[in-house]
Amino acid sequence: MSSNENVSDAAATFKLLHPKLVRVAYRMLGSVHDAQDIVQEAFARWISIDRSDIREPEAFMRRTVTRLCLDQLRSARRQRETYLGPWLPDPIVGDNEEEDVTLPLMLALERLTPLERAAFLLHDVFGLAFDEIAQTLERDIVACRQLAARARNHVRKARPRFQIEKQRGLEIAQAFYTASRSGDLTALREMLAADVSVHADGGGKRPAAAAPIVGHEAVMKLQAELARLFGVNESRLVRLAFICGLPGFITKEADGEFSTTALDIQGDSITAIYIVRNPDKLKHLH
Repeated sequence: MSSNENVSDAAATFKLLHPKLVRVAYRMLGSVHDAQDIVQEAFARWISIDRSDIREPEAFMRRTVTRLCLDQLRSARRQRETYLGPWLPDPIVGDNEEEDVTLPLMLALERLTPLERAAFLLHDVFGLAFDEIAQTLERDIVACRQLAARARNHVRKARPRFQIEKQRGLEIAQAFYTASRSGDLTALREMLAADVSVHADGGGKRPAAAAPIVGHEAVMKLQAELARLFGVNESRLVRLAFICGLPGFITKEADGEFSTTALDIQGDSITAIYIVRNPDKLKHLH
């Protein structure tokens, strides 16, 4: 086989695996752009090596992506220490609620060490055996089991207690959008749980609260102020959608920029509102 044919076959194999690899990288990093960069780096390495002895390309590339992500996470932690305001993962928009890693879980993963995060995702989310995880993380199997167990204990509360029915979730998202933009504070008051919180990520590039706002009255005060602003500056609904596994919506604001709003709903009450306004995190929606 010529070298050109060999490279062509390697590229074809990579193309088939590309969606899975991006999925791993995004769940490790919470950034669409960084995930794509990591996978591209993995492809460059895949093309450049002698592949004749690699029997399982998917396992090899998954290991490569995971290790690159671990390096990226260590620097990302330093960057987030100086991030302006709350940090939220890039919004992944879909039309169904069947998401293995929801937004609250991704935030819980942020509190883990990089190795704990990798062990948890590879085993609990992607279903890999601990022998492969041990090879990937370059730790023994017992250590990897312990990493995953510690991670599981930390994130248990962030895993959904039950899955809200798709249509009901979108109905609540529609009702919240309508009430928040029209200033129907009575309807909003009834939708929000007593311990509701708002997390807005503007990244210092668009207006957003500098810290999470927690509690029914504090959130209602914010909603009243936002309703006044929406009365002056148009906020247009682009579409309802599931965002990182949570019901929500995409809007186009008066400044021409997109925003995403995701709602964590327990029963029929909204317990958390996650808003991404940082334009750097919304480029993939254009």
